[in-house]
Amino acid sequence: MMGNCGFGVAPTRPAHRDLVLRTLEKVEGMSLDALRAGIGAEWPFETFAEFLAAIEQRGTAINVGALVGHTPVRLYVMGEEATEREATAEEIAAMRRLVAEALGAGAVGFATSKSPTHVGWEGRPVPSRVAAWEEIEALAGCLAEGGNVMQATLGPGLFLDEFAAIQQRTGRPVSWTALLGGMLGPDGHRAVLEQSAAMQARGIRVIPQVSCRPLMAAFNLQAPFPLEPMSVMRPVSRADAAGKRAIYADAEFRRSLREKIDGGRLAEAFRSMQITEHPADPSLAERRLAEVAAERGVHPVDLALDLSLASGLETRFRLAVLNTDEAVVAELLRHPASMLGLSDAGAHASQLCDACAPTELLGTWVRERSVLSLEEAVRRLTAEPAEVFGITDRGRLAPGLAADVTVFDPATVGCRPLRRVYDFPAGADRLVSDAVGVRAVVVNGVVIREDGRDAVDPEGPLPGRVLRGGHAE
Repeated sequence: MMGNCGFGVAPTRPAHRDLVLRTLEKVEGMSLDALRAGIGAEWPFETFAEFLAAIEQRGTAINVGALVGHTPVRLYVMGEEATEREATAEEIAAMRRLVAEALGAGAVGFATSKSPTHVGWEGRPVPSRVAAWEEIEALAGCLAEGGNVMQATLGPGLFLDEFAAIQQRTGRPVSWTALLGGMLGPDGHRAVLEQSAAMQARGIRVIPQVSCRPLMAAFNLQAPFPLEPMSVMRPVSRADAAGKRAIYADAEFRRSLREKIDGGRLAEAFRSMQITEHPADPSLAERRLAEVAAERGVHPVDLALDLSLASGLETRFRLAVLNTDEAVVAELLRHPASMLGLSDAGAHASQLCDACAPTELLGTWVRERSVLSLEEAVRRLTAEPAEVFGITDRGRLAPGLAADVTVFDPATVGCRPLRRVYDFPAGADRLVSDAVGVRAVVVNGVVIREDGRDAVDPEGPLPGRVLRGGHAE
C-alpha cells in the first residue's frame, strides 16, 4: 500500500517534480538519483489516474494499492507556498477536486501527516503539516463519497478526537501511524489502547497501527534523518556536502547540538547509539558510541561528528528510537484494538528495513515468545488489514478469492540480519533482511519467489495487479 503518511509522486505538475522528489529525499530518506532514474526522464504521468496507469504499463510482481497523499495534492495546488501557509477556501476546493478525482480513479483512500518528525527539503515542514484542521477535514470528507480508508500520522491538532470526527463524518475507518512503546511515556500506550477500544465498541473505527520491531534508524551524517526534526539541524538540511562538513566542524554548532540532544527526547537513545560502519577503523563496528566516547574522553556528539568528518560523512550509526521494551511490544501486539502496520518497506531504504516484520512476527513473537498464536498472527497479517483497507478480493484463502499465498515452515520461519545491497536505480543502496523458512510466494496464482530466489523474469510478464479501490479490475 503506497502513499502512507500522505507522501507520493502524484498528482504532480511538471514544474513541481523536483519539489516532490526533494521532499521524498528528505522525509523518507530516499536517494534523489534513484528516484529520478526510477521514474525516468519522461515522467509518464501528471494525474493520479495516469500514475496508476503507468504502474500497470510497467508491470508489477506484487499487488499494489495506493492512497492519495495530502502532500503532493497540496504542492499541486500551492507550489512552494504549500510549506509556508494555510490554504485559502479556493485552494481547499481545488484540493478537494483532486482528492475526489484520485478516489474515483482507484485510490484506496486518503492519507496525511502532522508529525513534527516529517521534515522536507531545506528543513521545511512537509506541506500537510501546515494545513489547518478545516483543510484536513474537507479533504478527508471526500471519503464519504468514495474510497475505503483514511491513513494518518498523528501530530499537533490531529489525534484521537480528530480521527473520531472524520470517521463519524465519512463512515470510513481511520488507521493511524503509529502507537509505539515509549512514545507517550512508559504507560501512555495503555490509555490510547483503552480509548481506542472504547471508541471501537461504539462503532467508531479509529485503529492504531503497531509494530513488532523497534523503530531503528541506520544513518550517516550526510543524510541525518532522525536528527533533522531538531531546529539546530535546519542549516544542515539546507547545505550541500561541503557545507555540512563545515557546519559539523563549527564549535558553536557542536555546543548547540550537544545541548539539544542531552536535553531532548533522543538523549537516552543517543547514549545507546551504535557505530555500525567506520571505514577508517572497522574495529569500531557494532560498538556503542558512548563507550568509545568515554574511552577517548569526549562527548558522544563530538565523537560522532569527528568520526564522520574523518570518513567523508560515510560513518554509519544505528539509533534505536522507540518500541524497544519487549513487554510493551507484546501488549501492543496482543491488544484487539490495534492492527499490524508500519513496515515502512518502501521508505528509508538505506536507513532501516522493516519489510521483514511479517517473518519476524512469525518467528520471534509466535514461535519463540508465544505472544500470539500462529492462527491469530496470520489473521493479523492478512485478513485484518485487507478488511480495514477495503481490499475485498483477497486476504483470505477462500473459493473465488485471489490466490495470493505465502507458503512457510512455522518451525523455521524468520529473518536474517540486515545487509546492504546496491541494486536500486542509479546504483543506490538499501538494507535488506533475507527471509528464512519461506518456501514460496504466490501472487494471483503465479509463484514469484521460491526458496529465496525469483521465480519470474523481472522483465515480465508479471502477475501483480493494481488494486483500484481495493480490488483488481
